[in-house]
Amino acid sequence: MNAGKSTAMLQVAHNYEEQGQSVRLFTAGIDDRYGVGKITSRLGLQREVETFDRNTNFLEIDKVACVLVDEAQFLSVTQVQQLHQLAQVKGVPVICYGLRTDFRGEPFPGSAYLLGLADDIEELKNICSCGKKATMNIRVDENGQRIREGDQISIGGNERYKQACGRCFYTGSH
Repeated sequence: MNAGKSTAMLQVAHNYEEQGQSVRLFTAGIDDRYGVGKITSRLGLQREVETFDRNTNFLEIDKVACVLVDEAQFLSVTQVQQLHQLAQVKGVPVICYGLRTDFRGEPFPGSAYLLGLADDIEELKNICSCGKKATMNIRVDENGQRIREGDQISIGGNERYKQACGRCFYTGSH
């Protein structure tokens, strides 16, 4: 959260396209914060992209220089395996951006498999309100009170989630 994932992804796409190369960008179809099929940066950058859902088969992708996936925590295990195969067998660079864990500190299944299969992992950093490196997410209600239980998937932005370091995550400070 708030680490610049969408901005970084849009920059990578721009760099490929500036060289005349074709890229395919995807985001989760369930993420409708800024409209379905849009990657939107807090800096104001926005781009319409393809969406993925449980029925998306990434092995059908052909003739592309790079595949970029936003909100990759929502990928299924099968889709992560497909993306890994696309990169390994067809030689297509695949770059995924997403969260490792949910508001309870539980890994998203897609993220766990991405971390396990990735050839390279680059962490985009953010800071907690205490000033330390943020590695966790806290879900809050409309009054800013922490929510500790609920469905793993609940779409929301800065009004629903806060980034936190491990200490603040466990002690409740934020």
